[in-house]
Amino acid sequence: MADKLTQLQDAVDQLAHQFVASLWYVHKHHDLKKLNEADKILEDKKENEIPDVDKLEPYPEADFKAGQLELARDLIVKEQQIEYLISVLPGLENSEKDQEQLIRQLEEELKEAEVRRQQAVKEKEVVLAKLESVIRSVKRP
Repeated sequence: MADKLTQLQDAVDQLAHQFVASLWYVHKHHDLKKLNEADKILEDKKENEIPDVDKLEPYPEADFKAGQLELARDLIVKEQQIEYLISVLPGLENSEKDQEQLIRQLEEELKEAEVRRQQAVKEKEVVLAKLESVIRSVKRP
């Protein structure tokens, strides 16, 4: 499993993709309607427009609204995931001084663990030497 910061970055990237997908859905499947009498619906294609890419494929209004609702829910869920990941990041509730103290404490614990490891390595070497001498004494007739 990735660390919290990587998970947060991935979630933000996914949210950005969801925004783009939502905008594309609305752009591609909306129905052309006038908001007031002065509005005009342009049907002419521009010269630099890519054929069929910008072609509208309107959905029935109920289907379109259902799709919008699903996309909105997905955006909200992803945003809540991001909020959760932010809330569990270490250090948000601690001051800089508290964090420095915690780092010093962890460094001390690491030093103690290293001393214990070195002692265990020495003990292993002593036991290994004893075992080797026992094995050699058994080989001799």
